[in-house]
Amino acid sequence: MQNDLERVAAVERAVPPEGLFAEKDWLISPTAMPVTGKFADELERLGYRLALFVRACNLLYQQSVRGKQPAWIADYLDRGKPPELREIARAKEFRDDLPQVLRPDLVLTEEGYTIAELDNVPGGIGLTGWLNQTYAALGEDVIGGAEGMIDGFRSMLPGGADILVSEEAATYRPEMQWLARQAGEGYRVLDATAPVEGSPESPRNVYRFFELFDLPNIPGSSGLLRQAGEGAVRVTPPFKAYLEEKMWFALFWLRPLRDFWRRELTERHFLKLQEVIPYTWLMDPTPLPQHAVIPLLEIHAWDELKHFSQKQRELILKISGFSETAWGSRGVELGTDLPQGQWSAAIQHALDEAGAHPHILQKFHKGRLIEHPYRDRAGEMKVMQGRVRLCPYYFVFDGKAHLRGALATICPADKKLLHGMRDAILAPARVEG
Repeated sequence: MQNDLERVAAVERAVPPEGLFAEKDWLISPTAMPVTGKFADELERLGYRLALFVRACNLLYQQSVRGKQPAWIADYLDRGKPPELREIARAKEFRDDLPQVLRPDLVLTEEGYTIAELDNVPGGIGLTGWLNQTYAALGEDVIGGAEGMIDGFRSMLPGGADILVSEEAATYRPEMQWLARQAGEGYRVLDATAPVEGSPESPRNVYRFFELFDLPNIPGSSGLLRQAGEGAVRVTPPFKAYLEEKMWFALFWLRPLRDFWRRELTERHFLKLQEVIPYTWLMDPTPLPQHAVIPLLEIHAWDELKHFSQKQRELILKISGFSETAWGSRGVELGTDLPQGQWSAAIQHALDEAGAHPHILQKFHKGRLIEHPYRDRAGEMKVMQGRVRLCPYYFVFDGKAHLRGALATICPADKKLLHGMRDAILAPARVEG
């Protein structure tokens, strides 16, 4: 039976020659991160609820555009978007198109978990597929199985696909190249500027691995938009920038929309999502009536938020979307980590940007501490006391959301914002026992 150092060495030997992330590495563990069977079942159920949620988000926007819901909904979601992108997002032929990969970022807490955000254009698909293969070969019962991520991607885009990767997303190109090789004939990675050949008679599958704010930096993107409109290509995620806004969590909590969410999600799933979606506010500087307050914060104007004490600032400020600062850990400010002056300036910046780049404010939930083994940079086995961001990957096909893998990022205990930093452990999740 292999000892821990031998298992780490086996993982290291399995890394493809070109790597998985350009110029990035992580700490390697000899074992996958364990979760209980009960929690694994909960992850399965979560995929169904999130698929319902995304479908309801799409419907709410479309109804707002058509006047069946208040116009302010689409107004918020369209802020900062160019006219041509709004036009294709509203096209009748794409009305029901939805993202086919859903990846929530779960923070594991003492009470259970909370969803920090929901990503429709997630990195880590190839990495998680490789991790699942590698740790399954070591005898680990990884969530999704050895081939789950690859099978999920192939089932989502049967018959082949062009995976378009922009320069902005170039860090992830190696993992997508690995994924394309594993998926087999007909799957290839192209630079986002490359032409895609397809026709209405034989449309080509395209997997869009770039954020829509990046379109102006991609020569020929107008041609891709035209091809999509003509039916020559089938693009997923669809050209719907409104679905990639973080403000959906704020809209989920808005009182005027409660009946809509209850109706579209059903009462049971609405209440279940309330348990795991953190309370979120949309930073709108519009003055309130004299008798009104902002829910839970109990303030009449956002300026009062600037004077919150550090203890009161268990809050995260984020840009909602459609910006180069809206992905990764960029564009995120944690209230408890900022001096009063910086906190006040961050609030003012969010209010000043509301017309073009809306921001959200979210309750901060600290991750619980776990212990997990890893090999340090000196080659010695250690045990990290850390906090976990768990990213389950759901592929939507055949009308269902299929859980095919889960990536655990275990960060040192002193890190409050959990992401794939160099001193974090990256490992797949496995079912205990």
